[in-house]
Amino acid sequence: MTDGGTGAGDAESPDDGVFAPDSERVETLREIADDVRGETSESKQLSNILYRTSDLYDEAEDTSPEEIVRNVKFILEVTERGGLGR
Repeated sequence: MTDGGTGAGDAESPDDGVFAPDSERVETLREIADDVRGETSESKQLSNILYRTSDLYDEAEDTSPEEIVRNVKFILEVTERGGLGR
């Protein structure tokens, strides 16, 4: 399936599930993450999720969507429990 030459479908091929490196996408996601980070735990969580998502497109990172989902679930569980403290 093609995207008509717009480049919109270049980052991920539905057939192989691989996310191609895209430094512009990494930069955009990380800028948004920095913008939404605030003092509330919710804004910090959202920022962390966006930053982890950007790792999919970062050539220097070795991660998968499954790893990111596991990481996000862990972040939410820790927050629900009130932190890492025992």
